[in-house]
Amino acid sequence: MKLRKIKYTDLNSKQKEVFNFQKVAGKLSDYGYNCIKLADDWQGADFLAYHKDGSGTLKVQLKARLALSKKYVGKSLYMAFPMYQEWYLIEHDALVRLVEKHTNWLHTKSWQEDGNYSSANPNQRLVEALAGSRL
Repeated sequence: MKLRKIKYTDLNSKQKEVFNFQKVAGKLSDYGYNCIKLADDWQGADFLAYHKDGSGTLKVQLKARLALSKKYVGKSLYMAFPMYQEWYLIEHDALVRLVEKHTNWLHTKSWQEDGNYSSANPNQRLVEALAGSRL
């Protein structure tokens, strides 16, 4: 059998979600986490990541890019997203605090009125502040 790599851009949205889950789950396995994909967004989570030593289970919302939402505030939810060919994992409310410190996103119409903001190309200050969250 000859395997052929696929092009991410050729995938539909559900296939992209599965692809991204597999990528981040592989990264988290390096840190001792086993990931379970959920059929629906349970308490805002797309998947659960539990640690091999029982030290905790993370509720993780998977995104195709850096994103935050008011509906996730206060839910102890982690955000997993790719950025510049790396994967990041950060608690949502900590991400909101970094965004507030390093961008003007929380003053935009998108955040103020719709309660959401996302970016594929955040500024360098925010990227540097997120360095400790890179997997």
